[in-house]
Amino acid sequence: MRNRKISILLLAATYVGTVIGAGFSSGKEIVTFFSVYGALGTVGIAISGVLFILIGTKIMIISARIGAYSYQDLNEYLFGRKIAKVINLFIFFVVIGVTSVMLSGAGAVFHEQLGLPFQLGVILTLILSYIVVMKGLIGLFAINSYIVPLMLLFVLFVAGSIAGEHPHLLAEKLLPVQLSDNLSWAGSPFAYAAFNLMTAQVVLVPLGKEIQDEHVLRWGGFLGGMALFFILLLIHFSLSVFPQTFPYEIPMAEIVQHFGALIHILFLIVIYGEIFNTVVGNVFGITRQLQSAFRLRYQHAVLVILFVVFLISQVGYGKLLSVLYPLFGYLGLFFLLWLLIKRMPEK
Repeated sequence: MRNRKISILLLAATYVGTVIGAGFSSGKEIVTFFSVYGALGTVGIAISGVLFILIGTKIMIISARIGAYSYQDLNEYLFGRKIAKVINLFIFFVVIGVTSVMLSGAGAVFHEQLGLPFQLGVILTLILSYIVVMKGLIGLFAINSYIVPLMLLFVLFVAGSIAGEHPHLLAEKLLPVQLSDNLSWAGSPFAYAAFNLMTAQVVLVPLGKEIQDEHVLRWGGFLGGMALFFILLLIHFSLSVFPQTFPYEIPMAEIVQHFGALIHILFLIVIYGEIFNTVVGNVFGITRQLQSAFRLRYQHAVLVILFVVFLISQVGYGKLLSVLYPLFGYLGLFFLLWLLIKRMPEK
């Protein structure tokens, strides 16, 4: 029973770590999808949280039941072989794009926050990612077991401190009193969940196959989805109190500077850890896809992927995130809808 509980916590942490990346932990992604809509962003976050629980768990259980080695196998089950080829190619490019955003985010942290060269952050992340990805699933679990609890504690501290200083803003920023005539906020949570769940496939599918135990998968998916909702809400509140930070590439860093140099440095460690975490998870997942498609050795597939994302990352973090994330999200709505209505395979 104890091993099951540990497995559930590790699975939940890995799920959270896969979704949280540069855009999430920096606050830029949350500004784009939620905080720009004010208190209505809270409603969007609640919808996203439900989708993370339902769809994330469903992806893992289906993968376990059909024995899916990579997201290619899952999509063949969901859509049939012909349509799956198009979906898989699209997801491959999406994950490559997201991983490039993560790398660029690492460069942005080094350059914007530490005054160090952009390329130093990118290259250091590439080297560390290669080392961890070569360890496989064990390396992935090890990273998440440290980084995700640290992230949760940090956002709790920041949001709690802000709420202590501005208690009168808590309800105002989180509870919508009226709906907006602009209904774009209503589509945002579905696009956000679709985008993140589509890219999370690369890690959730191998997890489902490797773990198999549906009790672990269900509870891990539930706890992971709840943690994502909770972290989203805390960051959304923190950002909403300081809307002047919205234009920054790393808006949360502008907020934590108010808490002093030590807290700012700790935040940079946390955000870099989340960036690194997502790079490792994505590279691990799409390496399997590349292996099965081209019969490459694991090591060679990893190197090819890292080289490609390095080239794309040179475009710049802010430009990549603001264009690619919403685009991928709305294109992924078909994937989300189909997963919602698709029946589970028999055990």
